[in-house]
Amino acid sequence: MTQPARNCRAPLSRLVLMLVLLAGLGLSPTARAEEAGPGLLSVTGEASVPAIPDMATLRLAVVTEARTGAQALAENTERMQAVLAELRGFDIAERDLQTSDLTLNPVYEQGTELRNLPRRIVAFRAQNALTVRVRDLERLGEILDASVRDGANSFGGLSFGVQAPGPLEVEARERAMQDALARARTLAEAAGVALGPIRSITEQGGMRGPMMMRSEMAMADSAVPVAAGEVSVRAAVSLVIELVQ
Repeated sequence: MTQPARNCRAPLSRLVLMLVLLAGLGLSPTARAEEAGPGLLSVTGEASVPAIPDMATLRLAVVTEARTGAQALAENTERMQAVLAELRGFDIAERDLQTSDLTLNPVYEQGTELRNLPRRIVAFRAQNALTVRVRDLERLGEILDASVRDGANSFGGLSFGVQAPGPLEVEARERAMQDALARARTLAEAAGVALGPIRSITEQGGMRGPMMMRSEMAMADSAVPVAAGEVSVRAAVSLVIELVQ
């Protein structure tokens, strides 16, 4: 008499269990489609504005060696003082002269490590590096020549730039924005959609394009020939734009 009742309750129990599982998954027995959000387009625009440089930044150094650290540093100091005096004679302002590196290191005998011998100090090397901004490019060659003549014997690099980059940076940003919008319009037209409002604008940072040179200095009989060429101010802008179907 009781066996049929148990059989009736089994399907009912499975139905209750299915409803509980659907509720736990956030579903309903009747599925409903959710409305899709708007599409987004991400593009990056770039621009470069050329300019004639009106400033140079160079890195000079005086390197000396001696039997003792005190001797190496004393000789280095004397030669760097002569270099600084020469640079000030070209009316270079104090704000355009900056010591960028000052080191004193031992020099070890070469080859001792191959013979399993202790490393022996044979000398000391002192180096005093100076960063110089030159605002009169017509005298740059003379300045390089005079610096070498008065004691600078290492040349760390030379770059050109502009003293007032602000207006060039503004122009580069404007051009980068125009480039990004033009790219977005092209992509949207190809996809058969329209551009909506801009969701975000991110500047990826500007970068000036200097011309760099690096070499060891040597004595010269005449002013060092230098060609300033052309520099550029670059900008990049990333946009996220909503698409309209």
